Amino acid sequence: MTRVWWGFNGFPSWPIMTGARIATLAHRDLYPQLSNTPMNDDTVTINGIHIPPGSQVTLDIPLPNLYTHTRVQMPVRVIRGRKTGPRLFVSAALHGDEINGVEIIRRLLALPILKRLHGTLIAVPVVNVYGLIAHSRYLPDRRDLNRAFPGSVTGSLTARLANLFLAEIVANASHGIDLHTGAIHRSNLPQIRAHLAAPGVRELAQAFGAPVILDGGLVDGSLRKAVVERYGIPILLYEGGEALRFDEFAIRAGVRGVVSVMRELGMLPRVRHLKPPAEPVLARASSWVRAPASGVMRAARPLGTRVAKDEVLALVSDP
Repeated sequence: MTRVWWGFNGFPSWPIMTGARIATLAHRDLYPQLSNTPMNDDTVTINGIHIPPGSQVTLDIPLPNLYTHTRVQMPVRVIRGRKTGPRLFVSAALHGDEINGVEIIRRLLALPILKRLHGTLIAVPVVNVYGLIAHSRYLPDRRDLNRAFPGSVTGSLTARLANLFLAEIVANASHGIDLHTGAIHRSNLPQIRAHLAAPGVRELAQAFGAPVILDGGLVDGSLRKAVVERYGIPILLYEGGEALRFDEFAIRAGVRGVVSVMRELGMLPRVRHLKPPAEPVLARASSWVRAPASGVMRAARPLGTRVAKDEVLALVSDP
């Protein structure tokens, strides 16, 4: 008889000695082995389903069930143009409480211009389904998905989800955009974070058109680092708004930015601008400005305003 030891919240932890081989094979079926080589230009295969050019498919990639035996699936929408071109993945909600990206992808998929698509759009509106359900940044094993890449087939729930995302989504792509927001109660000005030294990244970062580009290094365990080091494809990280709140300004900027990148890649027709877009601010680093004392803070300058040295940013007072 096969027996499996169940871990926190009912998710598989590790098999005891009896039946260990059978349990391991089941995990490999659910989480395919990670490939370091992207698919051929004319091939897109996700969850064992081949998606030919000129087709549109909505897939549900199975994930481990909840401890209530409720099924969990990661939704993926694939739109392939009849003509070949780049294969762009756009993902959101790696952190389950960051919902602006979910709405950005919903609006992106509704655009009529996608009928003129060249290449392939792979849209994953909710990667961390567990976190979205729980309104949480993390997964049920209390790990941060964006610090777990490249993951593994036999690791924690978070590590396996990271491995699955790379194997099923990134391996089919030639470019990527990952959508994020600030943390709870912390709103971020729309910005692109990218490793500009990587080939092809600077041009896409500028094409996105966000007010700020932050030239950041590759953080260990992040999706960006795994994508760059294992697949060598350009990837942008977009930040805008705060967690658990829809921010219309950040959402619209995100939709425009993704479409602009697709135009830059030749996936969508280019448009002639009446005036050139504003030049984004290029930042080499970022830091926090900390309040000197406890109290209630009132902002003196709105988010995104250009300020001078020694200018008052906020006022702190008691109630």
